[in-house]
Amino acid sequence: MDSKAAAYRVPITVSVMLASMLQSIDTTIANVALPHIRGSLSATLDQMEWVLTSYIVASAIMTPLSGWLAGQYGQKKVLAGSVAFFTLMSALCGMAQSLGAIVVDRALQGVGGAALVPLSQAVLLDINPPERHGRATAVWGMGVLVGPILGPMLGGWLTDNYSWRWVFYINVPFGILSLIGVLTFLREVPRRNTPFDFFGFATLSTAIGALQIMLDRGQLLDWFSSPEICIEGAVCAMSLYLFIVHTFTARHPFVSLSLFRDRNFAVGNLFIFVIGVVLFSTLALLPPMLQDLMSYPATKTGIVTAPRGIGAFITMALVGRLFGRVDTRLLITAGLGMTALSLWVMCGFSLQMDERLVVWSGFLQGIGTGFAYVPIAAVAFVTLPAYLRNEGTAIFNLLRNIGSSIGISAMQAMFTRNTQTIHANLAEHVSRYREHLNLLTPFDPSTSHGLAALNALITRQAQMVAYVDDFKALLLVTLAVIPLILILRSVRAPPAAATLIAD
Repeated sequence: MDSKAAAYRVPITVSVMLASMLQSIDTTIANVALPHIRGSLSATLDQMEWVLTSYIVASAIMTPLSGWLAGQYGQKKVLAGSVAFFTLMSALCGMAQSLGAIVVDRALQGVGGAALVPLSQAVLLDINPPERHGRATAVWGMGVLVGPILGPMLGGWLTDNYSWRWVFYINVPFGILSLIGVLTFLREVPRRNTPFDFFGFATLSTAIGALQIMLDRGQLLDWFSSPEICIEGAVCAMSLYLFIVHTFTARHPFVSLSLFRDRNFAVGNLFIFVIGVVLFSTLALLPPMLQDLMSYPATKTGIVTAPRGIGAFITMALVGRLFGRVDTRLLITAGLGMTALSLWVMCGFSLQMDERLVVWSGFLQGIGTGFAYVPIAAVAFVTLPAYLRNEGTAIFNLLRNIGSSIGISAMQAMFTRNTQTIHANLAEHVSRYREHLNLLTPFDPSTSHGLAALNALITRQAQMVAYVDDFKALLLVTLAVIPLILILRSVRAPPAAATLIAD
């Protein structure tokens, strides 16, 4: 570890955390502004999907490239360039006057932001000795996980009080501060020059791009009943096949096989994939459930879901100190167990519940996520050679993002199908000729208005049951991966004498 890097640990930590928080917040902050952007730019709902899709696809494609770029041109140069480009594109997104402009600017913003999270993780691991990696990962995790949770609240406040353009402008001052810090305090690490595997990058990028577009547009186009989704699925499968075959046969593959010879890194990537599925699927399901079924306004929705971020923030600070002192497998087990408990509580959601159940379950899930995420992110790199760290963090964060995309799409598809099925099942038992129907409903089912109101009531009930079925599925996924903890190697290290930013 560089002594100068240790001396500048505080400003380096602040600078890279600003960068990673900007990227993680931007994955969700624009969602609440989409209706305002749509009205301002006179776009259709289908067209607005590309404002989100362009960012996600570009970021996913460029994420695995960030490791090779850092090894080839230097960690500091790539990180500083990414911060500068991301900040510039954020400003251009805010100034966009047409749909085409904001879609292109969002794609370029995704290109700039792709390296921010993985390289910030690599930097924090580089400037801290092994016994402090748990605390370093805890600080990194706070920004990465709390950012998407707070993004909708911040985006809603900026949109309501200023305009949707400030959702993007807010990145500019913090991006400039981060850039100044990186250029001033961060020292360059030794480079790892390797040949660029163009075929490997092309096939992996094509697979990731096709997968992301398929997942983002699948629900809109009714999945594989659409020729577009079938083509994207076929392109993804063929590109992934070519990439895997090429990786095992190439002399210098784009993704080094040495990464996955490390057992902790391989299992850690599987765990972070599942964390992405569970955490981000829950974040995607709760707001529409609360607003559409419970009639919560946007502000109240943000308030009742905020305890999830509070629980994660508090727990990460605690787990960072426990890492190395307590068996890592016990920490991960506790985290996944608490996450499973929170999902079990969510399985009891109903249309008659109050906000306390939402707050309590969210806080439990935040605690569980904090207990699981930090040890997983730390143990995945504790035995990985330092020269593979840039590449490793890129793959680690890529799999988390893919897990979140697959989880959200799968849960939304399951919700839609289950709603239709449950609605049909409930409607079978409802008839205008049933004597008790007039006692249970405040409207007359013999009229068209009464039937419409009755159908809306059945739909709400069906949707709530479908949401509960999604939470049950996420609960089963969480429980299914817990036994894999036995494969991990336990990590113990002497406790550090000071906290992460005390030097």
